[in-house]
Amino acid sequence: MLTHKRVWAVLDAIADRNELSASALARRAGLDPTAFNISKRVSPNGRPRWPSTESVAKALTATGTSVHEFAEIMLAEEGAGRLTARRIPLIGMAQAGNKGYFDDAGFPVSGGWEDIIVPDVSDPHAYALQVVGDSMVPVYRDGDVIIVSPAASVRRGDRVVVKTTEGELLVKVLTRRTLRTIDLTSFNPSHPERSLEIGSVQWMARIVWASQ
Repeated sequence: MLTHKRVWAVLDAIADRNELSASALARRAGLDPTAFNISKRVSPNGRPRWPSTESVAKALTATGTSVHEFAEIMLAEEGAGRLTARRIPLIGMAQAGNKGYFDDAGFPVSGGWEDIIVPDVSDPHAYALQVVGDSMVPVYRDGDVIIVSPAASVRRGDRVVVKTTEGELLVKVLTRRTLRTIDLTSFNPSHPERSLEIGSVQWMARIVWASQ
């Protein structure tokens, strides 16, 4: 939801990402240094004062932040009036099954990735996948972005991404894991459950966030 508090929180997050104060961001954007100050966010009569479309556009241009990135930060979880976000690599689900994007442990390797701004997560190796198609509805829909943490522990009931040794990429729920197999449930009821031999699984990583 687009609220006064949230719009200002996004501008604060952009300033933080560029190691700027609110006034320094305003100066870089060619605005009055006090334009983004906290004192200017409420009028003397107590009514919320919104940043103008022009001032937001200038701040985005000055920091090289796209409208898409602005929206991604807007979708982030809000905490204590400020948002924390960072850039992580993004790739489409169709591409992710190809060779060259991950190492044998499921960590992203350089080459072919784009960057997006998303809520900060503790794993420095986290990456994002963009959902394509309707095979994961109603949980994930076409265009949704999911953040995957290869360093996070995986437990029964977690939503996971699994890469098989044959190059197949699966996004499902882990329902059971033994020394020999892992059992996976599909989000879409029209898709069958899967049981994979451990030897056929190259890696498995937990989904920690989704832009829904």
